[in-house]
Amino acid sequence: MQSPVIRPIKKGDNARIACLIRSVLEDFGVPKVGSAYADKALDDMYGEYQEEKAAYFVIELEGEIVGGAGISQLDNYDGPICELQKMYFQPSIRGRGLGTRMMEKCLEKAAAFGYEKVYIETMPYMIAAQKLYERSGFEYIDGPIGDTGHYACQTHMLKTL
Repeated sequence: MQSPVIRPIKKGDNARIACLIRSVLEDFGVPKVGSAYADKALDDMYGEYQEEKAAYFVIELEGEIVGGAGISQLDNYDGPICELQKMYFQPSIRGRGLGTRMMEKCLEKAAAFGYEKVYIETMPYMIAAQKLYERSGFEYIDGPIGDTGHYACQTHMLKTL
């Protein structure tokens, strides 16, 4: 069995990562409106992350895209805060340390881009994800920062780099 590789997204990954993200969101029962499920960006993740100070990474395992995560300037916020975005993994690879590796990659990139803080929105019942965020130094905050349009995501966290 090959080792998983974390690499920058390629244009040819668009359909596979969009399918993976939507599948994970459906598995968790995330509302299709007011969450990442409805984002136009899902169908062109490569294009979405070609902006300055933005990056998206995928995990490739034996030719399949099995996970992804990215960072980008926090929407509707003027300041050095980015958002950790669309971090989702197939069930078959969870619990193998890949979330920690992906988090480290994204946080390193955020620091290299000059961001001072990283913001996360998630669903209250995504407990395993929140545990990863806490282990990575994120702390709960009382409400949203900026305006991502993800009003269904009621759990907000922030990390100072």
